[in-house]
Amino acid sequence: MLKQRWASRIAEIEPFHVMAVLERAKALEAQGRDVIHMEIGEPDFGTPEPIMRAGQAALAAGHTDYTPALGLPALREAVAGFYRQRYGINLDPRRVVITPGGSGALLLISALLVDPGAKVLMADPAYPCNRHFLRLVEGRATLIPTDAHSSYQLTPEMVEQHWDADSAAVLCASPANPSGSVLSREQLRSLADTTRRLGGQLIVDEIYHGLTYGCDATSVLEVAPDAWVLNSFSKYFGMTGWRLGWLIAPEAAVPELEKLAQNLYICAPHLSQRAALAAFSEESLAICETRREAFHRRRDFLLPALRELGFGIPQTPDGAFYLYADASAFGADSQRLCQHLIETEHVAVTPGLDFGHHRATEHVRFAYANSLERLEQAVERIARGLQSWPGC
Repeated sequence: MLKQRWASRIAEIEPFHVMAVLERAKALEAQGRDVIHMEIGEPDFGTPEPIMRAGQAALAAGHTDYTPALGLPALREAVAGFYRQRYGINLDPRRVVITPGGSGALLLISALLVDPGAKVLMADPAYPCNRHFLRLVEGRATLIPTDAHSSYQLTPEMVEQHWDADSAAVLCASPANPSGSVLSREQLRSLADTTRRLGGQLIVDEIYHGLTYGCDATSVLEVAPDAWVLNSFSKYFGMTGWRLGWLIAPEAAVPELEKLAQNLYICAPHLSQRAALAAFSEESLAICETRREAFHRRRDFLLPALRELGFGIPQTPDGAFYLYADASAFGADSQRLCQHLIETEHVAVTPGLDFGHHRATEHVRFAYANSLERLEQAVERIARGLQSWPGC
């Protein structure tokens, strides 16, 4: 039998560990077990009803064909209008590219900006798929170790220290996954100024914008109009399975991005685009704001509860719906700890191994995309699981 040979890059693209946790959770549920999901980054509220109605109407109207590769003009204009309303930015709709999820936006940027061997600087820990997209286009991620002292974010000094002749860009996220930390206006301005001076491009993942607590996140476009922005309808708007996102790019890049989109995926899903037109309605935004308040309450419950159990979370995260916790008090193998919690107490938690290499085996990520009642149950189960954990 012919031996299969895969491209060498495959060996360097690591599994998305949270999906393995989710798969095990689903298998336990199929056996009748009650699993509390704190692993997956998916809002539990579902898609707001106005968006659902718009999607149903689009299906009934037969909007199942292709759209322009850059997206429906009406949706590009709606996104630009959202930036005017929320951030006071006068954004040309021609700079908005509608993509199949935030992942589609990152794929376009990687293909456009990253030559073989080129590097993109990013924090460690960070969302894992970012570095794997770079490997797919034969680029590399320069993972820069961060900790609570920098709120798990890059600083201009870190960028200066790690920049070299092969560096092409800096990628950061605000609010960040897994830490939930938010970059201030001045931090974004300093990162933009430093990256520009070094001759690189600044890319900011703003996918968790709208999900901030006690503050409003600054868009990098407020301080650096030439920056690149990734965003998505998945988190704030609750449209994970619709697979829809957007990219804001310098105007000169748009024709090249259009060419790439035409070849890579033709267009984002038409039905999803029609549904997303309703995301910016007053009714939808009011629902999203109510959900933001619920996430705020969940964070304020879970954060002190986990600290009391012995998890180290030195700073209060201002955004997203995650708590990135130091679990070293329970040993140095957080993956085994996560396995123990799901098998014994049926609480699914993501091991730090997903997010990089810096002290990854000492950390876990808790998602609070679940009701307060379920989070209270989760804390009780985790406490019980820690009592039976041999690492204690």
